[in-house]
Amino acid sequence: MKRLGLLLLIVVVLVAAGTALWVARRVSTPFGSVSGEQFVEIPPGESTPGIGRRLVAAGVIRDELTFRLAMRWHGRGRSLKAGEYRFAEAATPAEIIDRLAKGDVYLLPLTFPEGLTADEMSQLFAQSGLGTAPDFIAAARDPAPIKAIDPAADTLEGYLFPDTYSLPRHIDGEAMVARMVSRFTTVFDEDLRRRATATGLSVRQIMAIAALVEKETARADERPLVAAVYRNRLKIGMPMQADPTVIYALKRAGRWNGNIRRADLDFDSPYNTYRYPGLPPGPIASPGRAAIEATIAPAKVDYLYFVSRNDGSHAFAATLPEHNRNVQKWQVEYFRGRK
Repeated sequence: MKRLGLLLLIVVVLVAAGTALWVARRVSTPFGSVSGEQFVEIPPGESTPGIGRRLVAAGVIRDELTFRLAMRWHGRGRSLKAGEYRFAEAATPAEIIDRLAKGDVYLLPLTFPEGLTADEMSQLFAQSGLGTAPDFIAAARDPAPIKAIDPAADTLEGYLFPDTYSLPRHIDGEAMVARMVSRFTTVFDEDLRRRATATGLSVRQIMAIAALVEKETARADERPLVAAVYRNRLKIGMPMQADPTVIYALKRAGRWNGNIRRADLDFDSPYNTYRYPGLPPGPIASPGRAAIEATIAPAKVDYLYFVSRNDGSHAFAATLPEHNRNVQKWQVEYFRGRK
């Protein structure tokens, strides 16, 4: 009897060891049925068994038993996150559970450069294949999300923050715009708001000038100088006379052909700062943080003018005669010498 009992014990131990080995191999062996890209969407609130069924149906995990075993072996006490996951090659159940527990969802980067209008951003959004331009524009026309910061806003122009966003494969225009406004409110934080208030200008005025700064120069060293020019002009009641506002007005009217002509400077639009004094009704593009900060804290200079040197930089002047000399040098003589 003792020998029989010992034999049974050995059998039980061997079976247990064999079972453990079988389970270990099953949950640690990559399943090879994934071919090419496979996307699995895990909706919020999905049960653990439901997640397993989705992974099995997609060919990511061998079967539901393997999933249950892997959860007991590797996933005990871990919650699996909702989202869309991309599987491009075979993986072990343990690796898959680890990805879902970390929330390693599939996201696509989309970059909106500084200085774009809402219309231009909508085209980038559509070109990415994530959503449609009309949906984006429709959402951007609703100023409600920014009213607490800019009560005078009639659209979200200027408040769609330029940045690189990590996005799911499918996102509608309303959700995209909401993310961009949320990013703006994060960047335009309490510190910037306090400093902006201290200037005596409204948020809308700050953003209108910052948009001009963004459109006029891409050089970090020039942003505070350009901001100073426009703030100095505003302070003494001098017309802004900013070409980007004319271009924006022409684009809104569908009349922009890529070239600004002298006659365009008289185009009747409240955004045309050659024809109407003061700042435009609102920002004409979305500035980045650097342009906003430059507007809040411009260079302490008395410049009122600047002209392009045709290499991305500008020549600045405090007086009209000095400016006229710069124009003669960098525009008239420069282009005359290139003929």
